[in-house]
Amino acid sequence: MAKRALKRQAREGNFEGHFADDAKVRRLPVSDRTWSPLGHHHHNDERTQSYVKNIKPKSEGQARLIEAIDSSSLVMALGPAGTGKTYLAISKAVEALEAGRVGRIVLSRPAVEAGESLGFLPGDMEDKLAPYLRPLYDALSDRLSMKRVKALMSEGLIEIAPVGYMRGRTLNNAFVVIDEAQNCTYVQLKMLLTRLGWSSTMVVTGDPHQSDLLPGLSGLADISEKLEAIGDISVVRLGDRDIVRHPLVASMLGVI
Repeated sequence: MAKRALKRQAREGNFEGHFADDAKVRRLPVSDRTWSPLGHHHHNDERTQSYVKNIKPKSEGQARLIEAIDSSSLVMALGPAGTGKTYLAISKAVEALEAGRVGRIVLSRPAVEAGESLGFLPGDMEDKLAPYLRPLYDALSDRLSMKRVKALMSEGLIEIAPVGYMRGRTLNNAFVVIDEAQNCTYVQLKMLLTRLGWSSTMVVTGDPHQSDLLPGLSGLADISEKLEAIGDISVVRLGDRDIVRHPLVASMLGVI
């Protein structure tokens, strides 16, 4: 019976008389029985777990990039790591798909070895390519829930493919993002750019100064300079001031 009484007192919070003045264990005064570890504001409006629908630029360069994507069918976004090129491009792609302005999203990037060999990775070819396409999945899941990303991919509304799988296609009514384009040769980029179809938008992102190809093989810088002379094509060049990652990233890129 004594145990049952103690359990009942524990549930009710009634321990009066069980703590002597000289006891080694003392009861803390409880003035508010409604205390919660979540704080007094249980329904805090500032705490939200919903995805941000509309993105906002964090620098002048990002603002120019967003404006270029809204106004041009082909955009070349060039800049160092951390300037938000891929994130902004995929965010605008998701925004266009959700608004019904395009029928699908096509994301592509070259599977170029950066010190490691594809042949040593386990699994079949799809498994070997998965790590190279992972950054695109990460950017998508930051804008959409992973469950929705998988649903859209199963319906064919989102497609992620390496550059080698893009030859011979015409991409109509699509938002196309070519990521890490500095790892594409001149011939590959020419092939990719000519995939652009009717009612489509293509954004090509990359850093001409950070290629994993042998010197002289990357075609991003040459093609960007030639396309810059065409009025309907936007070439946006981002700089160190547009880096939105850790401040040390901008400092490191300035010296290495």
